[in-house]
Amino acid sequence: MGDPDLNPAEYDFIAARRRVEAKPKSAGEKLTSLEEAVGRVKDGDHLSVGGCLFSRTPLALVREVLRQRRRALTLSRNLTCTEGELLMAAGAVSRVVTAWMSIGLPWGVSKILRHYVETGAVALEEWSHLALGLRFRAGAMGVPFLPALTMLGSDLVGVGGLKTIQDPYTGETLAAVPALFPDVALIHVHRADVFGNCQIDGYPHMDADIARAATTVLVTTEEIVPEEETRRYPDRTVIPGFAVDALVHVPFGSFPHECYGLYEADYDHFAEYTAAIDARGPGAVGDYLERYVYGPPAWTDYLDLFGSERLALQAKRARELTR
Repeated sequence: MGDPDLNPAEYDFIAARRRVEAKPKSAGEKLTSLEEAVGRVKDGDHLSVGGCLFSRTPLALVREVLRQRRRALTLSRNLTCTEGELLMAAGAVSRVVTAWMSIGLPWGVSKILRHYVETGAVALEEWSHLALGLRFRAGAMGVPFLPALTMLGSDLVGVGGLKTIQDPYTGETLAAVPALFPDVALIHVHRADVFGNCQIDGYPHMDADIARAATTVLVTTEEIVPEEETRRYPDRTVIPGFAVDALVHVPFGSFPHECYGLYEADYDHFAEYTAAIDARGPGAVGDYLERYVYGPPAWTDYLDLFGSERLALQAKRARELTR
């Protein structure tokens, strides 16, 4: 399940504050390309991914990380989906920090995760869904840990490095859930202005906390809106521009995962993907990487593999669900 000694760099709130304080606080435009944005990711970095399961996954950013052949990465996400399988199969990730990995209950727990963990190729560090959220929240607050009841009484306490403390008021034992300060956050949003002020429709998951906890924040957006739009509705800005380091305009940037209200997840594609894994094992993910990641030179070429009619159908289905 992983080394019970936590990585100090991931919970050292003093060092994290110094990194944030040293960052440029430019109010300038953040727009750039996928290649330039992901060029900020280094081998050995800890990547935290926004969204949840197949909701608003920053797949365009993940795909570019894979294309740039990064290695020895740590991946953290509350509920991890196909992006985790691709990163493991490509040899990009050596450690996964999560509460669960699967596309969803109809497809079962990830067989790819089981393969890479059981063969020792990838270390798995498991936290409860709440605990991982609290780790990001503590990171966003700039504190070393948050007290909670989560995971107490479970075997996860002994294998994950979680420590306990005594409540000074009641004397009860509490979990001291450590902060998590990722090196890089990868996030996909509905809209943003050129200065990186980001808005998310629907459930924001843990994205705001991840962005505030991370040293470097890379964002893709479905739409670029005028600055006047974000000023008109400031309450909708979930991630402020000063936290964002690079912004890329990428329509359908989560596909075949979903982006609430804009396009539905492609469940038929998921079924084809998992059927191939059932038939051929981990080698099927290697074939998928060649077809969908390494083959198409640009994101638009990647979308062409699905076809405009399929994209339009998923957009229509999303509108039917939300309007």
